[in-house]
Amino acid sequence: MTHLVRFAEPGHPAAIRVGVLDDEGEHLRALPVASMSELLSRPLTEIRALVAAAAGAPAVPAPGARLLPPLDGRMEVWAAGVTYRRSEEARREESADEDIYARVYHAQRPELFFKSAAWRVVTEGEPIVIRADSPNNVPEPELGLLLTSRGEIAGYLVVDDVSSRSIEGENPLYLPQAKIYQGSCAVSAGVRPAWEIDDPLKLDLSMRILRDGREVFSGRANTGEMNRKPAELVEYLLRDNAYPDGVVLSTGTSIVPGLDLGLAEADVVEIEIGEVGALRTPVVRGAGKLDQG
Repeated sequence: MTHLVRFAEPGHPAAIRVGVLDDEGEHLRALPVASMSELLSRPLTEIRALVAAAAGAPAVPAPGARLLPPLDGRMEVWAAGVTYRRSEEARREESADEDIYARVYHAQRPELFFKSAAWRVVTEGEPIVIRADSPNNVPEPELGLLLTSRGEIAGYLVVDDVSSRSIEGENPLYLPQAKIYQGSCAVSAGVRPAWEIDDPLKLDLSMRILRDGREVFSGRANTGEMNRKPAELVEYLLRDNAYPDGVVLSTGTSIVPGLDLGLAEADVVEIEIGEVGALRTPVVRGAGKLDQG
């Protein structure tokens, strides 16, 4: 699978490039842009032409290169909520105000919320954080859409919308505290180009939680179970809003552990979306642990 990536070449950690990781994952070829933001300022047709032309560019060995989150500049991550029946059921189980989740599931207007600025996003192998003041926290595996500054879907990626269900369950108005904090947003390092995915609503998703090397949760779903179309979510995201450097829109989750199972320190979360990619992250409790890594 071809992927768009940001990377630092071996021996040159400060030289950040944007490029293409080949099907075998063996070689990286840089694109003639200075940043992902610059790439996403181009029309989709131009982005596709640049990726095709990269096949003839000099290759850098992928082993030893550091893959970075595919966001920079003023890029943001936004997310949709309650887009699957399982999510609607889980939110009602967790909340003291369960009716609002049933209403938004059926409403014309979707739930959309700001999730993260680019600088706060983590990627493959980097820790995700569960809040120190929250006893029950979950990963939320989701299909992400990488949008150009014009709102065109340039690619698909894996997103983990880590959330405190204790805090959101206490009062839905606490949603920003449950969702937006250091280490709560992880994305795959690779973005699968949109033109290589035949149908984003026919993708298998899976998630495992490992504790002391043992699987304590596994779940599977398919994006075909979503009750919103990606284009519908994008249309609402763009209403009276601008994303001059591009944006990632996460489309909601359908794999939710039971209330008796939350994330714990040292867990490992593995997420895979067929045809898109994978994301594996360890878990730490409290954002202060990030500074110790």
